[in-house]
Amino acid sequence: MKPLIRAFFRTLRIVLGPIMLLKERLTQPTGVVRAPAAQASVDQQCQSLALYQFSTCPFCIKVRQEMRRLSLPIEKRDAQHHTANRDALLQGTGATQVPCLRITEADGQTRWLKDSAAIVAYLRKRFA
Repeated sequence: MKPLIRAFFRTLRIVLGPIMLLKERLTQPTGVVRAPAAQASVDQQCQSLALYQFSTCPFCIKVRQEMRRLSLPIEKRDAQHHTANRDALLQGTGATQVPCLRITEADGQTRWLKDSAAIVAYLRKRFA
């Protein structure tokens, strides 16, 4: 029974994945326009952030849309197809749950935010 259920959900992902990616592309929000100096500061701050994500995860899409809305050039790391990224996520958080935002503080300490709502709230608070 388990193989049948897994096959069903795998097929569902294969069918719905491209549709979700197309919808994301067609509904991209316009980004915030900042002064060049302000955007350079934001770009510098974003270098300490990395988003571990799957391309067709609806919660990851939600976070990516907010990143576009806030004009944030945060590095996106594919934890679905790249084992090094998945292993880093597993080592840092103890799970492979996505989306997950890796925040490297100025003192070198690393924090992880696991929930899409928490990530969006963090980004809005820090960059809006």
